[in-house]
Order: sequence, then C-alpha cells, then structure tokens
Amino acid sequence: MSETKSFNVEMPTTYDPSSAERKWYDAWVQGGYFQAGRRPEAPKYTIVIPPPNVTGMLHIGHALDFTLQDIMIRFKRMQGYDALWLPGTDHAGIATQTKVEQKLREEGKSRYDLGREAFLEKVWEWKDHYAGTIRSQWSKMGLSLDYSRERFTLDEGLSSAVREVFVRLYEKGLIYRGKRIINWDPAARTALSDIEVEYKEVNGNLYHLRYPLADGSGSITVATTRPETMLGDTAVAVHPADERYKSLIGKMIRLPIVNRDIPIIADEYVDKEFGSGAVKITPAHDPNDFEVGGRHDLPQITVMDEGGKMNDQAGPYQGMDRAECRKAIVKDLQEQGVCIKIEEHVHQVGHSERSGAIVEPYLSTQWFVSMKPLAERAIDSQKSGLGVNFVPDRFEKVYLQWIENVRDWCISRQLWWGHRIPAWYNDATGDIHVGTSAPEGAEVPGSPWRQDEDVLDTWFSSALWPFSTLGWPSETDDLKNYYPTSVLVTGYDIIYFWIARMIFTALEFTDRIPFKDVLIHGLVRDAEGRKMSKSLGNGVDPLDVIAQYGADAMRYMISTGSTPGQDLRFRFEKVEQARNFANKIWNASRFALMNLEGVSYEDIDLNGKLSTADRWILHRFNETAQEITRLMENYEFGETGRLLYDFIWDDLCDWYIEFAKLTLYGTDPEAKRSTQSVIAYVLDRTLRLLHPFMPYLSEEIWQHLPHEPGETIMLAAWPTYDSAFEASESVKEMKLLMEAIRAVRNIRAEVNVSPGKKIELLLKPTGAEEDAIFRKNEIYVQRFCNTSALTLDPSLAAPDKAMTAIITGAELYFPLAGLIDIGQEIARLNKELDALNAEVDRVEKKLNNEGYIAKAPAHVVEQERAKGEDYKDKRNKVLARIAELQA
Repeated sequence: MSETKSFNVEMPTTYDPSSAERKWYDAWVQGGYFQAGRRPEAPKYTIVIPPPNVTGMLHIGHALDFTLQDIMIRFKRMQGYDALWLPGTDHAGIATQTKVEQKLREEGKSRYDLGREAFLEKVWEWKDHYAGTIRSQWSKMGLSLDYSRERFTLDEGLSSAVREVFVRLYEKGLIYRGKRIINWDPAARTALSDIEVEYKEVNGNLYHLRYPLADGSGSITVATTRPETMLGDTAVAVHPADERYKSLIGKMIRLPIVNRDIPIIADEYVDKEFGSGAVKITPAHDPNDFEVGGRHDLPQITVMDEGGKMNDQAGPYQGMDRAECRKAIVKDLQEQGVCIKIEEHVHQVGHSERSGAIVEPYLSTQWFVSMKPLAERAIDSQKSGLGVNFVPDRFEKVYLQWIENVRDWCISRQLWWGHRIPAWYNDATGDIHVGTSAPEGAEVPGSPWRQDEDVLDTWFSSALWPFSTLGWPSETDDLKNYYPTSVLVTGYDIIYFWIARMIFTALEFTDRIPFKDVLIHGLVRDAEGRKMSKSLGNGVDPLDVIAQYGADAMRYMISTGSTPGQDLRFRFEKVEQARNFANKIWNASRFALMNLEGVSYEDIDLNGKLSTADRWILHRFNETAQEITRLMENYEFGETGRLLYDFIWDDLCDWYIEFAKLTLYGTDPEAKRSTQSVIAYVLDRTLRLLHPFMPYLSEEIWQHLPHEPGETIMLAAWPTYDSAFEASESVKEMKLLMEAIRAVRNIRAEVNVSPGKKIELLLKPTGAEEDAIFRKNEIYVQRFCNTSALTLDPSLAAPDKAMTAIITGAELYFPLAGLIDIGQEIARLNKELDALNAEVDRVEKKLNNEGYIAKAPAHVVEQERAKGEDYKDKRNKVLARIAELQA
C-alpha cells in the first residue's frame, strides 16, 4: 500500500465487498500492519485469542467472539498502542481424536489397528488441514491477527510449559494420583471434564426397592433411577435425625440378588424429606455416594467395565450392557417382590458431548489437581480488589461462587492425542518418576521404566494460554512486554472451565492476574432464540454470510446486535440492514469525492468561512467521537453501533451533505472551499470511527480521500475531543431549522403534497433570537421546504385555510387553498392536541409526585418543568388555531 498524494481517484458506482476484502487483507498482511512491535516505546495492549479447536470449521459464535476482539485491537492500535493480538489453535484432545476415529471407522479401522504412533500421524494430518482452514476463515472475517506469533497447544514451546507446570504442582503436592469418581465415557473409554458432559432431560423411571433386614425383622425401602448399580451397593443411608429409622441404624441389610450383607448408616447427606428418606449407597458409581463411603469407610465395588458392560462383580448379569442389565434386573427384582413400585420420572442425564454416550460416574485411578489451595489465592485476589474485572460485573459472582466451592480436577484422559503425562513407572521397583524429561535409562531397550499411557485434559494446557504463548517459563521479551494481557473475550459458558483455571495458574506461576478485563458475551442463537445445533439444522456458516453480504455487514450486525453478557439472535434481515448501511456510506462518500476533485490534504482548512451546517457537523462529530470512545472503552458495542449509525445516516448523510450541496453548488468560492474542507475532514474521521467495525469499507473509501500522510487507515490516529469544534450556537440554529423542515415535510406527507411541488410558507418566529436564526439561514428553509414564497414575520397573523405546525420557537403556516379539507385539518389538530394533553398530564403527575421530587436531581426536575411549560405553550397555540378554523 503506497502513500497517496492525489486523491481524486474515481470510486465505482457500487461497492464490491469481495473485491475489497481480497485486496486489502493481502495488503495488510504483506505490509506487516498486524504485527506487534512496530511502536516499541508505545504503551502495550494485548489480547490472546481463545484458541478454536482444530476439529472443523469455525461457526457464527466464533465470528462474534473474534470480531469483538478485532474491534478492540483495531481501536487500540489507532489510539497509538503497541497492540498484540496473538492467534492460535487448541488440539482439543477428545474432540479431535473422536473426529479422526470416526473417519477411521468409515474405513473399517480403529486406532488400535494403526498403533499409537501411526494414529498420531493421522491426527497431525487432520490438525494441519483444519488449522489451515481456520486461518483462511480468520482472513475472510478480516481479523488483524499477528500471524508471526501464532501458537498451537501441542507445539514444543507450549508442551514444555505444560510439563513444567505439571512437575512444579506435583512437587508442591498439588497434583496427585488417586482413585476417585470421575465422569466416564464408555464409548470413547476415557475420563471427561465437566464441560464435556451435556445434561439432557430424559423420561425415565424411579424404581422403589424394598431391601430386607438380614435378621428377618423387616425391611427398608429405597428409590433409585439406576437399579443396575444396586449390585455395587455397600450401605443404605438415613438421616441421623430421622425418627423413623433411628432404631435401624447399625443393623444389616441382605442385598437382593447378590445376598451380601450391608449396613444401615446415618449421614447428614440424606434428605429425609425426599422419597422414603432412605438412600442406597454405591460408592463406585455415584460421586455423592463416594463421599459418603469415604466418611464411613465403606467398600467400593465397581460392577461395570470401561465399556459400560457388567463385570464379574455383577453376578448373573456379567457381560450384559448396562441398559440390558437394567431391564433384566428389574424383571428379577419384581419376581422376588423387591421392586414394589415403578414411577415415571423426568430427570437430567449426563451425555458425552463428543460420543453421545450416557456418562457413567465411575471409580477410576486418575491424576488430579488439588484445587482449593489454588482457589484460595484467586479468591483473596478478587476480594482485595486486585483481581480480574468482569464485564458485565454480575459474572464475578458466578466466578466466585464456583471457585469457593471448587472440587479437585481430574486431569488425566485415556486418549492418545494430547500432552502425555510426564510420569514414568518402574515395574521392577514400583518407583514413580515425575519430571520434565524421562528418567535416566528409560529409553534403553528392556528398561523397567514405562511412561504413563494417558494424556492431560485439554483444559490443562489451555489454562496456561495467556503466558505460555508468550514464551513462559523463559523470560522472553514478549512475556516482559505483553503480559499480563489486557482483555479476554469469551462466552459465559466457560467461566468455570477456562477463565477460572487461567486465573489459578497465572497467579501460581506468574504472581499476576492473566488479564485485566474479562468481557463476557452471550451465545449466538437463531431468530427464534433457539440454540444453534446440527439436529435443528439452524446453524449459520459465517462464510456463507460473508459471501452474500460481505464481511463488514456480518461484523457490524453481530458486534452491535447485543449488550455484554446477553445472547444475540441472528437475523438475516439485520445483516441486510448492515449492508444497506455500508451502501449508504459508500454513496455518500462518492458524492463527497465528486465534490473534492483537486483538493489535497494540505488544502484542508477548518478556519475559513464556515456555514451554520459546517460548524454544526464539526460539533456533532466531536461529541460523537468522544462518546464512542467512552463506549468502546466500556465494551458497549451495541450502543456504539447505534451512535455510529445515527450520526452517519442522519446527521452526516441526511442533513449535512444535503445542506452542503447549497454551498458546493453555490457561487461563493471561499464558502465552497470551507465546506470541502469540512466534508473531507469529517468523512475521514468518521471512517476512522467506523474502521474497527467495518475495516474493508473504511479502508477502501479512506484511500480515495485527502488525508494526512499514512499508508493505511489501520494506523491512522483515533479521533479525540477537540474543544475548538464546540459550537453550541450553531447546534441551536440547526435544531430550529431541522425541526421546521421536518414539520413542513410531515405536513406535506399528511396532505399528500409531493416533496417536488413548491408551496407557500408563512413562518412566525416566537422571538428575536429565532427570527435572527431564520433570516441568517433563510436559504436552507427555502431549499428544503421547497417554497415558492417564504414569509418571515414575528407579528404574522394566522391565515385562514392553512395547515399549521407548532414547533419550539416558531409557528408555521402552509396555505393550501384548494388542496386541503378544513375538517381534515381540524381533525389533525385535535389529534395533536390529544398528544399534547397527554404530555402535559404526564409531566404534571411526575412533578406532583413527592417521591420523584425528593429523589430526582434538581436539574432533572427543572428539565421536566421546562418541558411542561413548552407542551402547554404548544397546546395553547393549537387550541387557538382550532378556534380560528372553526370561526
């Protein structure tokens, strides 16, 4: 992209998004404009991208997430920051392995047919393909990522960081290996993280089982949704304060089918008001039962294998699938008189997000992180005011609630794709070696050392993302310059699983929070508010949207369509509106350029003969830029979009450019030069405000404009407030002129008089100031009211047979002899009177409310009083006009 000296290049009639997108993205990348470090002395601003999984294509939720980040990074880059947006992808352990295994199954193979090394080669091929696809999608969306720093969670640098963290936590006693209940996927045969479990409402049954006392003196009834697990029961529990069962505590029950004697125990875990008040305890197949079993030193009997089939502890049901076993055991229990009642029961059942299998709470030997010590530091940091700033702040409570009740984290996965656990076992001595490298001699053939077969949970490496991507544990320049990061942008659905863990590990290993702010956005839903899913067929491919409407239209719609923390409904008509907005900007810019021929940047002079409209638009731009900056700093993208839209569409296009035509087509060369300067300046600065949202459109137009030296709008300075542009008098003048013009246009529409037909207009200013404004700007009134004759007279008497408009500061009369029905005009005035009566009544009720007067600020109360007086004044004038017409 070369610096342009001549700015009179003609713009095409219509904007072609695809052409601009190809041209400018390539130019930006080749120019190195996305790379951090171009301004080494500037303040730093850093975002690390939430790494998408290399499991497939990006969806519209990614588009929202990434667009918001791009908006902030472009904004800060223009503000003069040395801004780094670091890209990367996540290996996504189980998700990616599942995809590759599905592909193998289609070929009639399994990973075991290939073996670990050959299978991993296949997964790397998958990763390389989809990482390339993701990069292509990033470019289509216009994301200004620093590709020179791209990372992958399994690259050597991040793998080294993962090993370092594992070893340090192990040496501190915060990582341990133990036998606990975990989420188990019997189809994928691996442990799952909580986020990989989807809870679905299932129509099931509640089975009431009568367990006999071993001494034959009676029985106790329990209820369960999973009768097949009764084979692993090791107790029945009751609440210690439940009078019904106090005499039974300590007695033994003879467990049906297996005829094993188990105790009745007392534990406060039991809800005595629910069901019978007695619950079966199966420590190996229920997380709560596991805790109860630990308190009472109960045996742990696993009755299923890793594939969800009943094992040798299941007696006659050995080898059956768990669902098959349920049917068989219920039948047998009914025949024995043990199953006394079956009720229909709707409950939430966990399903594996990846395989779809029903998740089994399963007792298994796994690696765990002891979370409470890490959580304590995070809680202290947050409550001391030195923690992360959540936007919206209500999510801080969600975060704190989780970390204050955090449980130990199962980090091992029975997969091949991922970070191999850095632990080795010596089969000869029973020793365990945990280290960043293998123990001495482990590589020698016949060595007794073998590395743990499992890999780490994907979230373990993701938890280190803000600092591992910058080179930690080495003290790199990037780590010194760009850490902690500035903001994390992500959805509310992973506060627990990712945000919290990043904060834990950052405080533990860097002594600093990983990011200053966390911007939480909602999900992208369909137009009906439903979650997008393959089963509903309501997903939206961002590339399809871009192909149809352009990247800028998609970016603008999804980034400005909701408030922080709220879900967004994706509507194609909203994208179409955004495209229409882009076309409006294009057409206005074409008009501007046609009237800037021969104007260079050096010709721009804002101190010349400025019109009321010139001063007004500079003032409006100034306050708009100030407010947009404030909104952007507070992540209020929806409000920013509304403000930008209103300023560009209404103030700049519909009013100022129309007003400017009178000067541009006039005979005063000095006034024309001033208006040309204002148009060039305001359009240039407006495109800068627009750039983070619509980067391609803004760049394409900006390159045609006379602007200060610079290769790209990306590096142009962000507009700041300039007190020299304050023009309150011009604002007052324009407000009066615009209200008068609107009133005449409304009357024309009401009586069906076309805008092109000239009319006679009688204008009665209510004071000397208003009279002076109208006389100073008479040309605007004549042009935009399209008058055949204009009468300006403060002492004007209301004419007969005329339409009337009452505005603040003037009365307007529109003689329409032969064009209007007097009865219709009276009816119209009566409608206006009703509206004014309602406003007067509303204001008076508010001002008569003592509570309102006591609580509202004095200036607000005064504003209401002024409004009330204005409404009354207009009402009196309407009443007078009705009386005149009825005379």
